[in-house]
Amino acid sequence: MLLLQANTQSANISFLLYFGTIGMLVLTIGLIVFIIFHQRKVIRYQLTLQKMENEQQKLLLNASIRLQEEERARIAADLHDDAGPLLATARLYLNENMVHLDKSAQLQSIYSAKQIIDDTIQLIRNISHSLMPPTLKNFGLESAVNDSFQKLNGSGNINASSRFHDYKDRLAPENELIVYRVIQELVNNILKHSNASFIHLTQNASGQKFYIRMHHDGKGMTQADFDRLAKSASGLGLKNIQSRLKVAQGKIFFEKDQSQTYYKVTIELNKEPVS
Repeated sequence: MLLLQANTQSANISFLLYFGTIGMLVLTIGLIVFIIFHQRKVIRYQLTLQKMENEQQKLLLNASIRLQEEERARIAADLHDDAGPLLATARLYLNENMVHLDKSAQLQSIYSAKQIIDDTIQLIRNISHSLMPPTLKNFGLESAVNDSFQKLNGSGNINASSRFHDYKDRLAPENELIVYRVIQELVNNILKHSNASFIHLTQNASGQKFYIRMHHDGKGMTQADFDRLAKSASGLGLKNIQSRLKVAQGKIFFEKDQSQTYYKVTIELNKEPVS
């Protein structure tokens, strides 16, 4: 009897061990299958994310190229449509037949040609200034932005003000130009679309970080709006901003103040002072 009970208990233990081993094996296989499928899902997600990033990089590159081409086309049009005819007119006044005119007529032709050449020089100077504003080149971002905002405020269309709190060391010239162009693009957008009554710009720094913040009380956008529009086919201006800041390794953030009374745009980049 005891021997039978011992055999039964041994059989039960063997049965439990067998099914326990099977159960552990099934759990192990299930865990391995789960890990494999999870890894595949992660890989697919990473590939999708990489594809999206590549597409975004392509959009930014295309926007940058389009911006450069538009600027070249504008310069070419200014030179062709304005400078070209002016110089051609000056040439007419200074043609070889002028030697057959009396002295008074010669002086008048020379004077007229000089006036036209002066106008052409001013035109070319204006084109040059649009590429690199002299105030920015000679005195830096603070002076250029303050000058621009004073002119904007003087127009009477909007209350514009700017204040730099910590700009002892200038940024690298190429970064100053990038920030200045981004500020111009943002101001143009505010003037065109927001119906704001004021724009206030401030600058400060923290460690190696440089910040420009613009506040306005018009219709603005949040970061989600910017990210969506920057990826759309119609958001060329926003792509230009993004592509410019990417060159300077900068960032831009859009938000609405907690008081819900104004919008804020923040430009952030690393300080690279002029050596």
